[in-house]
Amino acid sequence: MSQPLSKYCLDANVLIVPWNSYYSRKICPEYWQLLERLGHAERIFIPKAVEDEINHTEDKLAEWLKSSGIPVYPIEESVTQCISKIFDSDPTHQLLVDNIKGRSLADPWVIAHAIDQRACVVTKEKKQIARTDRIRIPNVCEKMDVRCIDDFQFIDEIGIRFSCSMQ
Repeated sequence: MSQPLSKYCLDANVLIVPWNSYYSRKICPEYWQLLERLGHAERIFIPKAVEDEINHTEDKLAEWLKSSGIPVYPIEESVTQCISKIFDSDPTHQLLVDNIKGRSLADPWVIAHAIDQRACVVTKEKKQIARTDRIRIPNVCEKMDVRCIDDFQFIDEIGIRFSCSMQ
């Protein structure tokens, strides 16, 4: 019996960082085309909060995202119930959101959507080992029993392989 295909919930940073650096659309357009195909196949999705974070910059990535076909999941009752579970399970989970600087507003929603969809979280964040005033997505995912990988693990797991050529 074959295993069902995994579904992946993408954090904003797995789109923003590659777009602006190592997989820029100019250097690696095929990568972005593959993400579009994965979106159309409903293998990947982003929460509305991630879309809002990306659209806030009003740049080429925001333009691409609008036309990409990657599903954007709205906040529904089942997702808000998951947020409640996350925050109720451990008071430190409130530190996912940096209210003072107005950053990381999408982080709890990424995890809540992953719980709701039984999806794997894909983020560039690394697990925080030392105690700090902010907790990271991988730490909360571990406590909530949600699978969490980085974008390079995602690329390997999906089976993306790159080839190089010169123009």
